[in-house]
Amino acid sequence: MEMYAVERRRWLVDHARETGRIDVADVAGTLRVARETVRRDLNALEGEGYLRRVHGGAIPVERLGFEGRLATRRIARPDVKARIAAQATTMVTGAEFVFVDEGSTAQAFAEHLHPSRPLTVVTNALSVAVVLANREHVEVIALGGRVRASSLGTVDHWALGMLAGFVFDLAFLGTNGFTLDRGLTCPHSGVAAVKAAAIRASRRVVLLADGSKYGIDSTYRFGELRDVATLVTDRTTGDGPLRRIRALGVEAVVA
Repeated sequence: MEMYAVERRRWLVDHARETGRIDVADVAGTLRVARETVRRDLNALEGEGYLRRVHGGAIPVERLGFEGRLATRRIARPDVKARIAAQATTMVTGAEFVFVDEGSTAQAFAEHLHPSRPLTVVTNALSVAVVLANREHVEVIALGGRVRASSLGTVDHWALGMLAGFVFDLAFLGTNGFTLDRGLTCPHSGVAAVKAAAIRASRRVVLLADGSKYGIDSTYRFGELRDVATLVTDRTTGDGPLRRIRALGVEAVVA
């Protein structure tokens, strides 16, 4: 049965994540399409931040420990990230002191955040701080530290030292991957340290992660799924995984 382009590209991403690599010749034979069709699909998926092109094929970015720049990651699944962000902002009601992580979904969260009462937001993301700095009812505290060019997030001992002095009502975190076995992971040790510190400092953690992140494990673990009170995701995570996640006591909300 012939696939539509969107179905074929989704298959390519899933196959890359399962096997660790896409070989153009092999995939063209499996899907019964021209090699040039596969190359075009891989180029499009690289532009969306899902794959990284290599000679003869592509590799999923998660397996390389590779992070696209924030602008590139924002291109990938913007409608899904917007729905997740909008749903997550409804959970701020009653909170007074929250942490907002770095990353494209966290920035979407900041863009959708319009509290009706005073709210203090602590963030290690310069992009989030800029979005919220002039927002009505919002006071922003930006964590200091070394700024990462790929995400405009601050890391290292300056950020960790500030986080140690806070107690958050809520922390809104992103992740590069999450699995039942290995928990929450990302490809950068400094980022993992900041995320882990935010979890320790928070009464309740809300994880913002679309379905493309499920089943992916990266290099550094910063938490377990049991550390998460609420997961806000989309339907592509799948009913089976959502049932298993809820069985851990995690509230799973599909945006």
